[in-house]
Amino acid sequence: MISPAEIRSAYTIIAPHIRRTPVIEVDGADFGLAAVPLVLKLELLQHAGSFKARGAFTSLLTRKIPAAGVVAASGGNHGAAVAFAAMKLKVPAKIFVPSIASPAKIQQITEYGAQLVIGGERYADALAASEAWVAASGAMPIHAFDQHETMLGQGTVGLEFDDQAPITTLLVAVGGGGLIAGLAAWYAGRIKIIAVEPEKAPTLTRALEAGRPVDAEAGGVAAESLAPRRVGELVFPVIRQYIDKTVLVSDEAILEAQRRLWTTLRIVAEPGGAAALAALTSRQYVPSLKERVGVLICGGNTAAVNFKSH
Repeated sequence: MISPAEIRSAYTIIAPHIRRTPVIEVDGADFGLAAVPLVLKLELLQHAGSFKARGAFTSLLTRKIPAAGVVAASGGNHGAAVAFAAMKLKVPAKIFVPSIASPAKIQQITEYGAQLVIGGERYADALAASEAWVAASGAMPIHAFDQHETMLGQGTVGLEFDDQAPITTLLVAVGGGGLIAGLAAWYAGRIKIIAVEPEKAPTLTRALEAGRPVDAEAGGVAAESLAPRRVGELVFPVIRQYIDKTVLVSDEAILEAQRRLWTTLRIVAEPGGAAALAALTSRQYVPSLKERVGVLICGGNTAAVNFKSH
């Protein structure tokens, strides 16, 4: 378990290296919903394009790094975050990603100067390859979600959000569970937390049904960021203790939420970054008029918009 005090301590350490991402208040009617207040936290504006930079910097700044540097397995966002943090702190980094990783994320990782290895079709394949490299090289692994430091770093999203806007309910997209575990530990039951998952990657839903992390489907339009096959062993007890429920959304709903973010706010989110909003726009979660709903827009690493120089 992790505590709010530990999260605050981690924030003090990483604050000089991360962005305090903004929030924007909107009327639910702008998205075709009831006139309930929505507060979006734009974590897609974080360094390297997602909340993952928080966990990456927490690991690099609180652990002893060997000469071999660091290694990470990732669907893309975690790899980009570790590569960015390693570049800033002048640490060697090797990143393993599956073949489904988006070109935008692969380009980021290489531009940040990390060594990139593409192998296997899914995150689990990249993780196995990274573990073999750790055994052979002595490099320090930075897990994408199932690690104490990662959870602490992701929990700082909640610390900021809590300071920026009062909310009664928070909708969060779930992949491996590091983000929602950190948020759950920060709020510690003070607000309602709704976990949002793609129908084609219901990792947390299956774990809660089974009472433990189990393998689940790992596909869909957000597979590169929200489909690790199973939630983490460390994050699961935190999530189970504090979240209210899980909600499943279709690929079509995710793409529609992505489109609405663009047409309404001119925000370009990746599918995983739009998944939490999809729970509202598809009516899979319908808030009461008394709720003040927070929505985490957690990532924006997509090639959906391509600006070419002239």
